[in-house]
Amino acid sequence: MDEWKKILIPPETEIQKTIEMIDKNGMQIAFIIDENQKLLGTVTDGDIRRGLLKGISLSHSVKEIMNERPVTIPVMNNKKSVLQILKVNKLRHLPVVDGLGRVIGIERLDELIQPEKTDHLVVIMAGGLGKRLSPLTDHCPKPMLNIGGKPILETTILNLMDQGFRRFCISVHYKAEQIKGYFGDGAKWGAEILYVQEEMMLGTAGPLSLLPVKTDKPILVMNGDILTKLSMDQMIAFHESHHAHATVAVRTYDYQVPYGVIKASKDRLIGFEEKPVYSSLVNAGIYAINPEVIERIPKNTCFDMDQLLKKMLLDEEPLSIFPIREYWIDIGTMREFNRAVEEYNEVFQ
Repeated sequence: MDEWKKILIPPETEIQKTIEMIDKNGMQIAFIIDENQKLLGTVTDGDIRRGLLKGISLSHSVKEIMNERPVTIPVMNNKKSVLQILKVNKLRHLPVVDGLGRVIGIERLDELIQPEKTDHLVVIMAGGLGKRLSPLTDHCPKPMLNIGGKPILETTILNLMDQGFRRFCISVHYKAEQIKGYFGDGAKWGAEILYVQEEMMLGTAGPLSLLPVKTDKPILVMNGDILTKLSMDQMIAFHESHHAHATVAVRTYDYQVPYGVIKASKDRLIGFEEKPVYSSLVNAGIYAINPEVIERIPKNTCFDMDQLLKKMLLDEEPLSIFPIREYWIDIGTMREFNRAVEEYNEVFQ
């Protein structure tokens, strides 16, 4: 009943620690308060993503990215009125405050309504050989490997259904019969599942040219060996609001140089930097694309998503990036597989 108390933090809290707290408590928001519990601001997933895009370091204090003017409400017994305020302001959370502006609770959209079903199609690429996970994949396609008591692909589909997605198309090739036999038409889960059968390996974009259905809405595309808590519905909304032709989910990857780095000007040594950490944005294997983009993909040809995106860049089509700050892991090696096994219950249960 007092779960909201776990999301109260002081303004000096590091952004990284704020992210960890938000992920742990699953409310997708933090309330920043002073020593008297007066609300100073809020931080949501969106605030964090905007901060990352501006280059703000995760070691900075959360007050640098917080919303200093959040919408708040007093205690209200009429839940329909609360829901109306949330919808009008396009919010997922509302801090409840007393007459002195002190936090005394929270109202959450997720608790007031069931997720709306969406007609957006989800395409999952599940045809790869998974050679780096041999011998586990010698007799089992990688997306069907068991983690947390169920196949990776089942966790992905259930997670997406929790967000309102119901229409899926799975691209299959290696040991396709196992995937088709397990999921069938999706009726067991209340989903609609279709398949693209790759007669030859078609890469990470090629199968899109063979989709058995047409749609006029953006399509969510993702690799079948990913486990993530990314809010896919938010990514679709971001894609649409930015009027992009394609949006790429990206992840921050930090690399620490294991040596002291020399700073020089011509032949003069001018300084040292001890084991610096460099950050880059990497492709997370999740995309939102407009349906007309599919026409740019050659049929029955191995064609990867990076080839498609490069082609679009050359034609100066609008592309966006959507930073992931939620849990995400690409299960490509035994190291990642073992890590996913260890972390599964904490993240997905």
